[in-house]
Amino acid sequence: MLALSALGIVYGDIGTSPLYALRECFTGVHGVTPTPANVLGVLSLIVWSLIIVVSVKYLIFVMRADNRGEGGILALMALAMQRPRGQSHRARPVLITLGLFGAALIYGDGVITPAISVLSAVEGLSVATPVFEPYVIPISLVILLLLFMVQRKGTAGIGAVFGPLMTLWFLTLAVLGVKELVHNPSVLWSLSPLHGAHFFIENGWHGFLVLGAVILVVTGGEALYADMGHFGAGPIRRAWFMLVLPSLVLNYLGQGALLLRHAEAARNPFFLLAPSWALYPLVALSTAAAVIASQALISGSFSTTRQAMQLGYSPRMEVVHTSAEEMGQIYLPGLNGALLVGVIALVLGFGSSSRLAAAYGIAVTTTMGITTMLAYVVARERWGVRRAVALPIASVFMLVDLAFFGANSAKIPDGGWFPLLLAVCIFTLMTTWKRGREILAGKLRAASLSLKDLLGSFGDHPPVRVPGTAIFMTGNPEGTPPALLHNLKHNKVLHEQVVLLTIIPEEIPHVVAGERVEVEPMEQGFVRVVARYGFMENPSIPDILKRCREKGLQFQLMGTSFFLGRETLIPTKKPGMAAWREALFTWMSRNARSATAYFRIPPNRVVELGSQVEL
Repeated sequence: MLALSALGIVYGDIGTSPLYALRECFTGVHGVTPTPANVLGVLSLIVWSLIIVVSVKYLIFVMRADNRGEGGILALMALAMQRPRGQSHRARPVLITLGLFGAALIYGDGVITPAISVLSAVEGLSVATPVFEPYVIPISLVILLLLFMVQRKGTAGIGAVFGPLMTLWFLTLAVLGVKELVHNPSVLWSLSPLHGAHFFIENGWHGFLVLGAVILVVTGGEALYADMGHFGAGPIRRAWFMLVLPSLVLNYLGQGALLLRHAEAARNPFFLLAPSWALYPLVALSTAAAVIASQALISGSFSTTRQAMQLGYSPRMEVVHTSAEEMGQIYLPGLNGALLVGVIALVLGFGSSSRLAAAYGIAVTTTMGITTMLAYVVARERWGVRRAVALPIASVFMLVDLAFFGANSAKIPDGGWFPLLLAVCIFTLMTTWKRGREILAGKLRAASLSLKDLLGSFGDHPPVRVPGTAIFMTGNPEGTPPALLHNLKHNKVLHEQVVLLTIIPEEIPHVVAGERVEVEPMEQGFVRVVARYGFMENPSIPDILKRCREKGLQFQLMGTSFFLGRETLIPTKKPGMAAWREALFTWMSRNARSATAYFRIPPNRVVELGSQVEL
């Protein structure tokens, strides 16, 4: 059952590649003539790409690098950086840069995949009759608009049909391939890697550039690893080897067999595989599969953003949980709107799936290379694998990644610049936010007072104590919160019980329930509380308070006030970072979601105390 569910979530992207991948090898920007030798050579490259990149690299090796069951490039980055307490990592800045840029590239996929998948499916209508050609873009835009509008409802309801629907899709792929394969079984010779080698020898540089289209067959490989936490490695592997891989190979071979008989079918070999009576049902099924593929990338963008927020690389955004049972099913309204705008701009700007294919691939190949490097670090330093074993394996994978990247680099002027530009922008936002928060925390820490000094300053004249509990949130578990000092300065009172609450994000997906909250009673009615959350979890004040009660901290919620600090940032003549980044950080801070809403603090119990901070 888990393998069936994985079909609907994990394999949507790679499962819709037959819609356009082989077509682009022969009609794309760097396509080759569909001669018998070229058809067999391209098919050989496709089959062995599926075997080497997906079957061997991701399913056998990379998926062993799970961060407490979770996968994905940010989870891999966190795993590569984990060290025993007190030990530093000399390569930490490099690992962070690689991981963040790889995560930023995912947003490029999140925008391109819905556009190219839906366009490719709807373009099947123009194969049936040219009458539909002017309506391909409007129909695609309507489908995409509906897709993004239903995100707020969550995938829990429609997720139940994803698995059976994708099972039907893969079986259809296999049947279509076998139907043509029986007419020309000689295409099976393409399973020999010698045809791929001969293709490179005969076509030279032009043959190398065709790899820029071949990469389209493995574009969903990263999703296998990213979604590992939802299903586990076993079900994902079983679904791949039992159904997905055989179906994909049979369909690509069937398309190749069609090209051997009719070279002119290269304009759209997938839909031309189908008999005329099945064309409209196939378009409908293809559109459904494309929507599922798009859903997986959109959900992946949501999950990546939540991880970035927890790791401190993104400002707080509204996170809506769309399922009471599955904590991983979330919806980010702001990001959803941004993705919709990007997808619509791509469809209108590029106009066809063939032109979009030129933009597709560069982000995938870059992410694949980063994954290889991070996995090598994990193998060497976390698992203790000898260099003599780890380096040759990683080198083979990196050679494949670099070959794909080099071929896709030629597509940068034709649209490959878009995902790179988007990734650079998102990478800049994430690093600016992280650096700005570090500078701000340093300024607040320097102006802070240790709790011991504060209590000692009371002396013989302690402040007036009033009934109730005051909870001060602070990012520094050692110092005194600025809001507490402001409260003393202006109101000149302290509550009978003062709780200093610090929420610490950990570089692991989930924190064990017993280690979630630490309660440390201190003198003069002060209590220090430290709550820890993993990067796959959402901090919640109600949850923290519940666990505090379990640990013996007594308070009445109606008699409790939450004191939060709100900093107004002031640029300085000697900024801690470039002036434009300072302005960007200030803008991001103003637009970040309030701590009250993000941490789910009862709004009628909150007191905010402002302060001005020079960056």
